[in-house]
Amino acid sequence: MNKNYITLGEFIISNQQDFKYSSGELSKLINSIRLAAKIVNHEVNKAGLVDIVGAAGETNIQGEDQQKLDVYANDVFKSALIKREIVCGITSEEEDDFITVEGKYNAHDNKYVVLIDPLDGSSNIDVNVSVGTIFSIYRRTTPQGMPVKKEDFLQKGSEQVAAGYIVFGTSTMLVYTTGNGVNGFTLNPAIGSFYLSHPNMTFPERGSIFSINQGNYAHFPKGVKDYIKYCQEEKEDRPYAYRYIGSMVSDFHRNMIKGGIYIYPTNSKAPKGKLRLLYECNPMAFLTEQAGGKATDGYTRILDIQPTELHERAPIFCGSLKMVEKAEAFMQKYKEN
Repeated sequence: MNKNYITLGEFIISNQQDFKYSSGELSKLINSIRLAAKIVNHEVNKAGLVDIVGAAGETNIQGEDQQKLDVYANDVFKSALIKREIVCGITSEEEDDFITVEGKYNAHDNKYVVLIDPLDGSSNIDVNVSVGTIFSIYRRTTPQGMPVKKEDFLQKGSEQVAAGYIVFGTSTMLVYTTGNGVNGFTLNPAIGSFYLSHPNMTFPERGSIFSINQGNYAHFPKGVKDYIKYCQEEKEDRPYAYRYIGSMVSDFHRNMIKGGIYIYPTNSKAPKGKLRLLYECNPMAFLTEQAGGKATDGYTRILDIQPTELHERAPIFCGSLKMVEKAEAFMQKYKEN
């Protein structure tokens, strides 16, 4: 079949055998995320016409101002996941604590927990810049039939069974992996279906783009500063192009297609980093490795980090293999013993 006519639903069904725990749950889970993505996409696209932009007047658990669309997207994804009767627990960047799913059915018998950043880069909505959603799926570790516990969510990224993101841009794409490569699907808004548009997505081994918030340059570790200088040197294969949108999903998506590195390091203002390990770093690291790239905190593989808190932060270097390895070499020069 021509790839342009393969829908996301058809792709999931035809590839169920690649999902080691498959018994129909994956299809329901991804379909619930697909449905929520279409609803959020509709609101994002009309954001300038309705009272959905700007701050909601609340802060999240990290002390960050919540945007109206943050709250809306969070509610939409929670509702879609719960109504599909497939998850036993949810945790979100916008929630203080994890959510134990209750209902008329015995939700405690369900096998999966979902971790989600409902609207990454939402502060860009007011200026019409691309934003996204990031999701991560794990099998619970506690016994079925019991309410979920915090430990179900505090698993290493290497234990993920699926992860992905939706980018709301000039077109809307859903990109995901179940541990057998990365595939991208583009929404046809005329009929409301996602079609396979980017099969077997991979990072070029070497790239020519570096993405980092250079406004924090004065606060970066010495290794990061040296790597930036390396990227800017006039050499046969450099300088690299500097591209930074400020939405991790958008920067990551561009770099995977064109080849590049995304960096959000520690700095003197954020000594543990800024991005959330569970909602951003782990799912993006899983996608990175499945696409042939590399993801570390500068020294350690992201997927090997043992989380201790739901809203734990971590630095991240992810993207084209050779670029990340070079950045790690600069970090190692100044590693404290």
